[in-house]
Amino acid sequence: MKRSAVAAAAALAVTLSLPVAAQASGHPAAPAAAVPQVLPIGVAVSALPIAVEDRTGYQRTSFRHWNAGDVPADGCNTRAEVLLAEAIVYPEIGPGCTLTGGVWWSYYDEREVTPAGALDIDHMVPLAEAWDSGASAWTPARREAYANDQGQQASLVAVTARSNRSKADQDPAEWLPPAPDALCRYGVEWTATKLRWGLAVDEMERDRLQDIAAGCGGTDVEFTPAP
Repeated sequence: MKRSAVAAAAALAVTLSLPVAAQASGHPAAPAAAVPQVLPIGVAVSALPIAVEDRTGYQRTSFRHWNAGDVPADGCNTRAEVLLAEAIVYPEIGPGCTLTGGVWWSYYDEREVTPAGALDIDHMVPLAEAWDSGASAWTPARREAYANDQGQQASLVAVTARSNRSKADQDPAEWLPPAPDALCRYGVEWTATKLRWGLAVDEMERDRLQDIAAGCGGTDVEFTPAP
């Protein structure tokens, strides 16, 4: 890795650790708006902490979803709000936020999809993988925030039910999208989600992400640390 890349990774690590350091010192960190970070994909992957994964105690119900979404007054839950945000042809919204019509693009398998019921909303980093990677230590409220995260577009993505269920709870060392042109985007979005939420990677996962990064030169990862 070039010296500039090493320096960028080190600076990022310091930035992400500031709240922890403030807490350890006994002085609460001053509230501040989260600042988006943009890094070359190789540097971003190198900034991910490495840890052994542990699924002990995991239950899907530990992550409450789908909740009332970002706009509770709209009558749509998180799933429906993501579908509305990602529609390439906007659907009609009926009583109870029933969606009819509409068209979506599932980038995992490069398919145009309609109706809304044919889509799953995929957690880019699956709930079980998040648990393994650090979310087991979170409060229930933070796990709910993670499971319904619309603060970063990469966190939740509308894809065909078939591709989502093929992926299940696997990380990139175990599963990648079948569409070759999806690979760089998927590597970016996986890395961005883990950095946003301070989640670790295991060694095989890190190695696969580095392989992806090597083939995606000139690609940046943008993420905003979660509140």
